[in-house]
Amino acid sequence: MAKNLDIPFLLDFYGEMLTKKQHDFLVYYYEEDLSLSEIAENEGITRQGVRDSIKRAEAQLFDMEERLGLAKRFNEMKKGVDEILECAEIINEYNLNHSLSMEINNAVARIKTLASFLKEE
Repeated sequence: MAKNLDIPFLLDFYGEMLTKKQHDFLVYYYEEDLSLSEIAENEGITRQGVRDSIKRAEAQLFDMEERLGLAKRFNEMKKGVDEILECAEIINEYNLNHSLSMEINNAVARIKTLASFLKEE
């Protein structure tokens, strides 16, 4: 079974909406890198049972993302914050090389501080 690299990201957004078993199985498989057989042995069920549970949980995560779009929106906001930081740097460079306005310098510093704060969230 090939691992989908989007699952850990979606698990961060929607993991609490899954059953405890589904959540645990995805964590074991994607984050702890256990094999289906290892999970089955630890949980006392069949390998096929683990696989089926993981597949259902993955489908639920993709369905939730399709309906709610939180992960997509997060990525869009992150890209927007990066673009804001780039623009602030361009303004700062222009200010340093041309007018050297203290007001512009302070505004750019404030923009960078706010954007950096949002990026950490």
